[in-house]
Amino acid sequence: MAASTSKIDGLQLQIRFITKQQQYSVPDTSFVVPSNTGIYELNTLLNELLKESSTDDWKEIEFDFLALGELIRSQLSEHISDRGLSAESVITVEYFEKLPSPEPEDCLLHDDWVSAVHLKGKWIISGCYDSTLHLWTTKGKHKLTIPGHTGAIKGVAWVSQNDSIASFVSVSHDQSAMLWEWNVSNNSVECIHMCKGHERSVECVSVDPTSQKFATGSWDSLLKIWSASLHRGADSDFETSSSKRARRDNKSQIRTPLLTLKGHKEAISGVCWLTDGQIVTSSWDHTLKVWDVEYGAIKCEIPGNKSYFDVHVSPVSGNLITASADRHIRLYDPRSTEGSVVKATFTSHMEWVQTVRWSTTEENLFVSGAYDSHFKLWDIRNTRVPLFDLMGHEDKILCSDWSDPKYLLSGGADNTLRIFKSNKYDVKNINEDYM
Repeated sequence: MAASTSKIDGLQLQIRFITKQQQYSVPDTSFVVPSNTGIYELNTLLNELLKESSTDDWKEIEFDFLALGELIRSQLSEHISDRGLSAESVITVEYFEKLPSPEPEDCLLHDDWVSAVHLKGKWIISGCYDSTLHLWTTKGKHKLTIPGHTGAIKGVAWVSQNDSIASFVSVSHDQSAMLWEWNVSNNSVECIHMCKGHERSVECVSVDPTSQKFATGSWDSLLKIWSASLHRGADSDFETSSSKRARRDNKSQIRTPLLTLKGHKEAISGVCWLTDGQIVTSSWDHTLKVWDVEYGAIKCEIPGNKSYFDVHVSPVSGNLITASADRHIRLYDPRSTEGSVVKATFTSHMEWVQTVRWSTTEENLFVSGAYDSHFKLWDIRNTRVPLFDLMGHEDKILCSDWSDPKYLLSGGADNTLRIFKSNKYDVKNINEDYM
């Protein structure tokens, strides 16, 4: 198959293989292949090369291939012509073990639409349109149903966890955020602080990387920053006469925001902390805004042409992805000099995209959920089609989470929270849940 000996009729292309997975490396040699070579033929060639160099019985592996910055999904001739490369050039093809499809792990039934979810460690918190919160293990065991809000739950986020005590925050259509303490050993929950300040439905919440603060966005177009401390009376600003009275009665205190930031003209639909005390928000006013919390000001604005429904920041690369009313998912790099320029657009959903979440370990992977009931796993190196469609929902998807690389979660209007398990991770490395 080497270039010097290969005799293939018709148009031919020269390729060379490279990989970052050194256990699968092959000699740095050019090969001549037919122009209609695709993924199947590349896999056949590569596995033959690996079989020849292996001292053991070779078990065939399925690989994915990258050329000119994008995953190969067509014949090589079409792939390079679409990207302006001459057929006379030597094409560098990077290969890596193909990501296995996530498998359905569990389906957690609720009594109403599942509109919020967050996984951390061994525990899942979910929220519903019937105003209830639910605690689950990652094995699907229901631990608690938590009343307290008087409106639909719109967002949840874990603040902290240890073996005995955990805390989390929930936001609701009832215009409030509630900071909760969960006694794990007793399996009892108490609302420690009722956070008041928004004048309309609170749509989204995000906890800062230090777990000291959290941010909320609302239909009142305001972004508010709050203390995430569970300590009663931790700040003199919180210790009003009503909170003192509530504390004596062993009830939750009324907490006021540390900071209120104005700038959006319509509802804030998504909020996510960046590094260095910055926050990004998405809004129905067709803009993304990056805020400097320390100075209480807008650092930059990214305009769009449709309402944004969600935004998420990659903890690996720092890139942004957004969900929008026009069915498109967009990728931005806020650190570049052209931060307002769309780096890539992903189009596969047939209706509004409601939720997007990055992988916490892989810089190229994210998930999306939409009103078309489809939950999709994407690689940013292929904008045309997702890697996988994760099927199961029978109605629109409202929320998602990928906080743990082992589990992909989606909740929807079919009253279910679906858990998909990534086959990339060895079962032996998965922590057992509390029973």
